[in-house]
Amino acid sequence: MQIEISKIPVQEAYQWMVSLVAPRPIAWVTTLSSTGVVNLAPFSFFNVFGANPPVVVFSPTLKRDSTKKDTLIHIEHHGEFVIHGSTEPDIEAINASSASFPPEQSEVAALGIQTVPSVLVKVPRLADAPFALECRLRQIVPVGDGPIAANLIIGDVVMMHIDPRILDNDGKVDPRRLRSVARLGGEHWCRSTDLFQMVRPG
Repeated sequence: MQIEISKIPVQEAYQWMVSLVAPRPIAWVTTLSSTGVVNLAPFSFFNVFGANPPVVVFSPTLKRDSTKKDTLIHIEHHGEFVIHGSTEPDIEAINASSASFPPEQSEVAALGIQTVPSVLVKVPRLADAPFALECRLRQIVPVGDGPIAANLIIGDVVMMHIDPRILDNDGKVDPRRLRSVARLGGEHWCRSTDLFQMVRPG
């Protein structure tokens, strides 16, 4: 089977891409509107891309009507955001926060999620998240135009908050305790509970 991207609709290309490139970790992101409303939304176009400095990248794509999502608008305005771990105990809230809330309504308030102040950024973080990464905007790279076009948000991690309960006896992150979830294609998700280890060569 071969698919030439230029000959299929955008939505079909999207469905193929998210089904093939999987599992994808989920950035659960808080931002702050210009009027002080705390926004919370999940993004599965996300990963860590460097450590010197620590850099994360995620993409709030344009909506189906080509308008910007609230997260993108807030980061353009404030230049700050917080990324939280997406884990199995929070799966229902993560999914619920992906709904289209009006800009003046806070997802954390609507879903009854508690927040606490961050340390180095003005955007609050989720109180019960297993980890939170306070970030400052480095760059926004728009890629394409129209529905589902990417906006690569590149952020510097300036502060980490890590719940000791996800650490092993050596003080390292234990993936069994972290219990991450990820997105696959369509309505499918997965858990990081089927683990194996391999030693890297060299």
